[in-house]
Amino acid sequence: MKDLKNKKAIITGGGRGLGKATAIAFAKEGIDVAITGRNETVLKETVTELKKIGVNAMYAVFDVGNYDEVKASIKNIINEFGTIDILVNNAGIAAFGSFNEMKVNKWEQIIQTNVMGMYYVTKEVLPHLIENNVGDIINVASTAGLNGNANTSAYSASKFAVIGMSESLMKEVRKNNIRVCTLTPSTIASDMSIELGIANKDSEDSVLQPEDFAELIVAGLKLPRRAMLKSAALWSTNP
Repeated sequence: MKDLKNKKAIITGGGRGLGKATAIAFAKEGIDVAITGRNETVLKETVTELKKIGVNAMYAVFDVGNYDEVKASIKNIINEFGTIDILVNNAGIAAFGSFNEMKVNKWEQIIQTNVMGMYYVTKEVLPHLIENNVGDIINVASTAGLNGNANTSAYSASKFAVIGMSESLMKEVRKNNIRVCTLTPSTIASDMSIELGIANKDSEDSVLQPEDFAELIVAGLKLPRRAMLKSAALWSTNP
């Protein structure tokens, strides 16, 4: 089991839900964490929790779908930390509706955030990992990116794209000792899924929790460098 202490990580969408659970799990392993998002109040609260665990933590407020904001913020994070070892591309949005009923701007927003946002952040972090000849990138997709369903066309399209981009990148940067993992979890009781009405915050015994997701990520990172978790689908044991 690889020791992760003193590694430096960036987690997009790290202020709540899956991102926050992952940030806390990282901090417990001794990883210094930079979390990003658009809600400064939430990010500040989470950073306070992370610092209480005893690691160096910081936040950056920006929209992953805005390339100029991404470039400036990622540069500041790496300057602060001195290096970067782990990137978790977790930021994403979802909306459901029929193909004809969903507004064009909502479709565009989902693609811009979920696909272009992941591309922008990775594009700014990747040169540093290549220079160090080591690193880990964890890209959060969804089971919605494996199979389309009625009323999920925009979200599914974005997550299908994430899977294709992530797997292509994995094959491209293996030679640089960079591991790229694509995660396709089913429904998790995150803030987003609860707000969308597809999970119940009181269903802890029957629905996956953010902490389950975070545990999987940590386990993958602890594998020896010769081993890579290429992809993983996290499901609840309850049908």
